[in-house]
Amino acid sequence: MRFIPGVVPNAGTLSFSFEGNEIPARPGETVASALMRAGVPVLRRTRIENQPRGYFCGMGICWECAVFVEGTGVVRSCGEPARPGMVVRLAEAEV
Repeated sequence: MRFIPGVVPNAGTLSFSFEGNEIPARPGETVASALMRAGVPVLRRTRIENQPRGYFCGMGICWECAVFVEGTGVVRSCGEPARPGMVVRLAEAEV
């Protein structure tokens, strides 16, 4: 599990929505980490050939793990902290 630097994880859980499914997460956990634990392999599709993309570097260098977060826009899921009630979806047309 990857935590955002400076965030102190505590006991408890939260959840957010990904493509209409509730995803459990721990405070301080990244969106990518929670989605990996939930078994979600595809986070976006390429524009031209509609090929699936998911986790690659896991450290915020590439954009393979990009997702769309309502109210924020397209972000790298490996660096985005999971927040209660956030709405996340595939970054198909946005990337």
